[in-house]
Amino acid sequence: MEFPGKHKLIAAFDAAVRLGDEDAVTHALRHALVSLFADRELVLPRSLLQPIADHYARRELYLSPDLGYSVIAMTWGPGQGTPIHDHDGAWCVEGVWRGRLAITEYVPCERDGQRWRFAGKGTSEAHPGTTASLLPPHEYHTVRNPDPDDIAVSLHVYQRQLRRSHAFLPERDDGDDGGWMRCEERRLATDGD
Repeated sequence: MEFPGKHKLIAAFDAAVRLGDEDAVTHALRHALVSLFADRELVLPRSLLQPIADHYARRELYLSPDLGYSVIAMTWGPGQGTPIHDHDGAWCVEGVWRGRLAITEYVPCERDGQRWRFAGKGTSEAHPGTTASLLPPHEYHTVRNPDPDDIAVSLHVYQRQLRRSHAFLPERDDGDDGGWMRCEERRLATDGD
């Protein structure tokens, strides 16, 4: 996907990923996202403002042929969100470009085969220009657009192209499951623009 300022985005992300150390990489990517969001030369595609009715949209902006990282833009319709999920062992840096997102972190507290129990660590609300990073094993979280009327758009830089993740869903629909969640592998795809 082409857009004005893409060369700056790629140069900044390449420089950050070349640092090698995960902490240094994610710190540099967070700083780069904040700078890029403030840069008037970067104009993200208008197609990112189009939500998809039945799920949040995942649109690939860039996949580095040399360094392997990927950049995905996510468009969140009003109230859209994720279940508890992971990033399949990959680090991630997320930044809010438009709107706001509620992000809740979780810690696994018990596991029995494919059944898990989690404890919430708290929810934070991210606004435009806000960034965060997730480093395994601290990668379990939910993301939700809390606005009932407007969309949100976020950019996500992943260590590699994510082809799958694990979602954690209530074991029983009636809520009488003792807090147990079942782990379900999900194949990840991107939506067209």
